[in-house]
Amino acid sequence: MVLYKGITLQTACFFYMLFFSTAILAQQPADFVNPFIGTSNFGATFPGPIAPRGMASISPFNVSGSQNRPLEKDSQWLSNPYVNENKFLTGFSQVNLSGVGCPDLGVILVMPTTGIVETNHLKYGSTYSNEVAKTAYYGLNIDKYNVKAEFTASKRVGVSKFTFPKGQSNILLNLGLGLTNEEGAMVRVVSSTEIEGMRSVGSFCYNSPEDAYPVYFVAKFSKPADKFGVWKKPAKYKGVEAQWMGYNGKARMMENTIKTVVGDSIGSYFRYNFEKEETVEVKIGISYVSIENARENLEKEVGTKSFDAVYKETYNEWNEELSKILVEGGSKDENTIFYTALYHTLIHPNILNDFNGEYPEIKRSKIGKTDDTRYTVFSLWDSYRNLHQLMSLVYPKQQSDMVKSMLEMYDENGWLPKWELNSTETFTMVGDPASIVITDTYLKGIRDFDVQKAYTAMLKGADQIENNPLRQGLKDYIEKGYLTTNDRGPVSTTQEYNASDYSISLLAKALGKTKDANRLKKRSLSYKKLFDKNLKLLRPRTFDGKWYEPFDPVSGANFQENVGFIEGNAWQYAFMVPHDIKGLMKLMGGEKDFSNQLQKVFDSKQFDMANEPDIAYPYLFNYIKGEEFKSQEMVKKLVKEYFQNKPKGLPGNDDTGTMSAWLVYSMMGIYPIAPGEPIYTITTPMFDKITIALDAPYYKNKSIVIEREKNKEGHIKAIQLDGKAHNSFFISHDEFVNGTTLKIIQN
Repeated sequence: MVLYKGITLQTACFFYMLFFSTAILAQQPADFVNPFIGTSNFGATFPGPIAPRGMASISPFNVSGSQNRPLEKDSQWLSNPYVNENKFLTGFSQVNLSGVGCPDLGVILVMPTTGIVETNHLKYGSTYSNEVAKTAYYGLNIDKYNVKAEFTASKRVGVSKFTFPKGQSNILLNLGLGLTNEEGAMVRVVSSTEIEGMRSVGSFCYNSPEDAYPVYFVAKFSKPADKFGVWKKPAKYKGVEAQWMGYNGKARMMENTIKTVVGDSIGSYFRYNFEKEETVEVKIGISYVSIENARENLEKEVGTKSFDAVYKETYNEWNEELSKILVEGGSKDENTIFYTALYHTLIHPNILNDFNGEYPEIKRSKIGKTDDTRYTVFSLWDSYRNLHQLMSLVYPKQQSDMVKSMLEMYDENGWLPKWELNSTETFTMVGDPASIVITDTYLKGIRDFDVQKAYTAMLKGADQIENNPLRQGLKDYIEKGYLTTNDRGPVSTTQEYNASDYSISLLAKALGKTKDANRLKKRSLSYKKLFDKNLKLLRPRTFDGKWYEPFDPVSGANFQENVGFIEGNAWQYAFMVPHDIKGLMKLMGGEKDFSNQLQKVFDSKQFDMANEPDIAYPYLFNYIKGEEFKSQEMVKKLVKEYFQNKPKGLPGNDDTGTMSAWLVYSMMGIYPIAPGEPIYTITTPMFDKITIALDAPYYKNKSIVIEREKNKEGHIKAIQLDGKAHNSFFISHDEFVNGTTLKIIQN
């Protein structure tokens, strides 16, 4: 068929595909990021801007209800400030967490309004439209006020740009709103272009109010305010609310005179009278040390740079980081979910130190100082399984600094971190995961940290029975080999201790400490004492050693409370012994019984993609010769089902990038199957070519390439490393990074 002047349909299609492919390749990795992914379905991500590993971040805050559907403050136990389905905006928070299961931060809210100043968020809140979210940028229109709001951020500074219509306009800074119920704030108007203050935060996962700590800020405005004021909303007395200080009745004359207020539901406002459409930029520096440091962060990091200049710098920084992995041959949606996932892995852990290197030490007893980077937000029960392994491979300097940060915490606190947040140890979840991360990092050749100190810290966590905040129930674990029903989640906690002990044994072996290596390796196999050969599952025992009754293997799914397990049930923990899969296989009766039991997890819909305990299960078929194709099929199925280019495109909480790290690895065709052990298992790549940059001095090669032959749907029939047959579905980290091309050939 001829379409035009001798051009056939086939020729036209060829040129169209060539143009389409070129257009995709012309896009930079940062252009594929869709920050809306994970903002629904409890993903707990936010769509606003942040720099890689940034301290400051901006998120629209839309979880405070509306005039018709208010949320009481005590019921605001939400884990993030933004839910995609909500459409009632009450401001833009300046410090936020990404992908966590418990709330914290989401504070220092900025909100532009017009007309008379209103300080009740349910009254000044508005619907919004024309949302745009992309790397380093977020924008929308605020319907009620016809204000265009745009945002970007550097490492420690959030930058807002508000375009106001003609007339009276206001910028509110609300310190009363947040995700949790901490009380205590201060705000002071320094001048008609500057505000400073602090807000208490720190009630993460129901922690005691005594664990609250301050986040400091300084806000600078590009235009001087015509009027300014502060407000304080005390508790009601006999149903009558005390008057706020500012634009209201008799207090009106207090404008531009009262400049400081301390309390709970407080805030400040700047008023403008514009003769025409005007734009105001607001730069807010953040610090966890002091107001002075927040000001220095703002001045040294952003200073007089324009909104566009900050945006371009942060975009370029993101693009440089994301370009460490280049993918070819995927669709636009595949590129989008891949690079968005990589983007999410580069948010936490994030920097804690200020521009001058200062940071609060654990317990906040003193201020420390670093010449490198002090990291924070270590959700280690999640991230020990794959995120830190990805950092070691692609961002080894960052991972090295993360390990150094953990060791600094040990110096300050006496213990390695468990779930650390802004120099507060929350002790959330169970296990001793830092030991796994440090061992894995060292065995991958990243060794520019004090490994002897690390080893001492690991042994302390593993062996000190009294007053051990990392390993509750350690006495029973050492004496019996397992925790009992007297302790929380005894089966899963035993499994976590086993995994940590195995990792410490690997490090002990590498350091020539043979006695410790043998002792801890033996201890790591004690899960076998909880194996019920009739059920072929692990189950809890009472203090006297009897099986706990009544026992329901399904109980505990979907975060239900149960006696034996943490955030899961017996099926979801049945195979969580990644360091001893061959031993578990023998317990279950051999390869066939192991395979049948593993398949039953999926067939009975007990597999939970939204949580970590069973996250590696799809890869476990690779341990059974002849059944590796099941892993290939299962991983593809899960990626297609749970990871999509839409707000619901994550299976649940991103858990500070852990779910996203799973996707990055899965789409590359490798996975770190045994945390602590430097080994990957191989499955089908989902791109034709993946090039991973390798950083000197940690790696001698400049890059490693993963290639697949042109058959997306086929099973793997051969694997080659640098042109030679690699007769295994497992490859060591050293083999992988010292090669140049890992080729996956499909039938």
